Amino acid sequence: MRPPFRLLYSLLIVLGACRPSGGAEQSAPVAEPARPLAFLATQQLVVAPLNRLREADALGWTQQIPRSREFMRAFDEALQAELGARGLSSRWVYPPALVQAGRNSPSYAVDPYALAAGPLRSPSAAVGVRVADPLAGQLRTMVALQESARAVLIPAELWFDRTPAGQGVAVVRLALVDGRTTEIRWIGDVRGTPQASFSRELVTSLVAHTADLFAAP
Repeated sequence: MRPPFRLLYSLLIVLGACRPSGGAEQSAPVAEPARPLAFLATQQLVVAPLNRLREADALGWTQQIPRSREFMRAFDEALQAELGARGLSSRWVYPPALVQAGRNSPSYAVDPYALAAGPLRSPSAAVGVRVADPLAGQLRTMVALQESARAVLIPAELWFDRTPAGQGVAVVRLALVDGRTTEIRWIGDVRGTPQASFSRELVTSLVAHTADLFAAP
């Protein structure tokens, strides 16, 4: 089951909609994408909300988003739906559940929408590096409120980039951090499918490519 229409529609509202037609010529077989995070499918994983939308880009596309907060929440919902459609919903903890956990333990809670994720956007962020406080303390608290979670997936930043061909592409910096040791276990920039114009396909393809890290469609 693919992401429900209402989630894609919400992205359409904050963005703006085309798929290239296929040719008659038979294409060569496409290799299966690498899934470096497939091992997480059987674990309880905390999925944090998108932490930041970059304010400016060379294409001026960020300025075409009238409500950045709504756009970021729509990304979170679309990612949750896509991962759920690939069978990754039963044990994973998504933003709505993180908010609920905070309400159940208000004196011990962490606002998942206010993570101090700046260090994950730094060029020095790499596998094996331990994040410091305040992010370290926030992550320890987040996993402590869950039954058996240890790792936290953080979409640290989303931005739009220009390709050499002059098209635009949505990119998200993802970091997988061990909530107990605060060590970065995986970090990388995931790119969507390049588009000639500003449309919801920028983000829907980005969500799909992000889910590809974990499981096949």
